Amino acid sequence: MSGALQRRYLAVGHVVIDALENGERRPGGTVLYAAVQAARLGLSATIVTRGVPAEIERALEPWAAELELIVQPSDETTTLGTSGRGTERRQRVLAWAGPVELGSLPRAEILHLAPVAAELAGPAPGDWPFVGLTPQGLARGWERPGAAIEARAAPAEILTAAGRCDAIVLSEQERASCAELIQQGLRGGASVAVTAGPGDTELMLRDGTRRLLPIASEPNPVDDLGAGDVYAAAFFVALAAGATPQIAAELAHAAAALRLRGVGPAAIASEAEIAALRAPAS
Repeated sequence: MSGALQRRYLAVGHVVIDALENGERRPGGTVLYAAVQAARLGLSATIVTRGVPAEIERALEPWAAELELIVQPSDETTTLGTSGRGTERRQRVLAWAGPVELGSLPRAEILHLAPVAAELAGPAPGDWPFVGLTPQGLARGWERPGAAIEARAAPAEILTAAGRCDAIVLSEQERASCAELIQQGLRGGASVAVTAGPGDTELMLRDGTRRLLPIASEPNPVDDLGAGDVYAAAFFVALAAGATPQIAAELAHAAAALRLRGVGPAAIASEAEIAALRAPAS
């Protein structure tokens, strides 16, 4: 592989506008948090998304030096009405940009399929050195614009994608709706991490290994939006570099903990900060 290929992290899914209950409108989406984390781990990070190009470019301008942005044009940018935090977070779909086309993605060593609002319909064509999946957007839906997002079973067509993944990260709240997806991923050899906010992360491996990995508590978290996304990015980057799943999970825990100490993507940590915080391997 060429050096450029080895160092590229490609995150695919909707950049969203989070309309918070305090009136703030903040750029978000798994692709943003994950790609910024990958960039701060030293990779070349690219986002492929769909929405209003000028709106997304303006929203992501603070991170323009860290990210390459490819926007498939749409009349709307996905906008989520967001309230609460952690397991109490509730979201409504106020606008939806439509499906992201997967037929002509740029090549990368790490492909992160990162849907948040049912915008991906299947596996990305071609062979990829490493594929990571955060399936939250495949396991939820809504009845109409403005309606609350609700958990739903992951669609059958995405199970093929799960079987081609090297790693899957999801939350405890998504476990039931993603049960078959998890099993399909494990059968295909994926390392699966199920996060639980301040609780232990469950790590599942193809050989049947199950481990509960405690995390260091963050006594005064400032903001938790995107913490699971930076966890996923750090986990994928470490695994793709050859780390064991447990070491990768420890690095991911440190990345998520540091994210909680500030607000938004600006709080995403560097590689050196993550290494300094990571608990020693057991």
